[in-house]
Amino acid sequence: MTPAEPSHASLADAIDAVLPQTQCTRCGYPDCRRYAEAIAAGEAPINQCPPGGAEGIRRLAAVTGRPVIPLNPAHGTEGPRAVAVIDEAWCIGCTLCIKACPVDCIAGASKRMHTVIEDDCTGCELCVPACPVDCIALVPVTGTRTGWDAWSPEQAAAARERYAFHRFRLERDRRENDERLAAKAQAKLADLEQHSRLTDPEMLAKKRAVIEAALARARARRQEPT
Repeated sequence: MTPAEPSHASLADAIDAVLPQTQCTRCGYPDCRRYAEAIAAGEAPINQCPPGGAEGIRRLAAVTGRPVIPLNPAHGTEGPRAVAVIDEAWCIGCTLCIKACPVDCIAGASKRMHTVIEDDCTGCELCVPACPVDCIALVPVTGTRTGWDAWSPEQAAAARERYAFHRFRLERDRRENDERLAAKAQAKLADLEQHSRLTDPEMLAKKRAVIEAALARARARRQEPT
């Protein structure tokens, strides 16, 4: 590890600590951490976070030593914090909004009505375009308060934890699914071996190659870092 790497990581940590953790992707990055890393690397300016607003830019300027600049309107405008509200009469229980929510604040099940846990909602808006029947609306809940006046460090910390668990859960589910498929493939391969005398050799070789390739992919995914 070069001496510059710890410095870059430390700066990214400091930047991430003053981002609102809404995980809204409006900055152009997949999440707040990726945006923090891009700022630390000098690849992104500090004015791409609408939820943080003008105060967020001032905080980022203090951490990075860069000058304060206006929020880039290409990424959105600063406004009151909103929460998602689902029109239960129109909800079809498709679960697409549940999958889109980065902080797991939507409760529901397939073909059942969904509802938003308001206290956990970051107002990221990602569930809105995911809904195929347009039954989700964003409702302002902070009056005239915007940016960090409408969001607290405690709320940001809680959102960061929920997002971390969300990512952990998705990775865990993916790995468990891979393991189930690998077990089925292994059983199928054993079955092929057992009946090899009754199977066309060329066809058997093709099936074995397909199954072994699937097993290799599953092993490679299990070795990936979480």
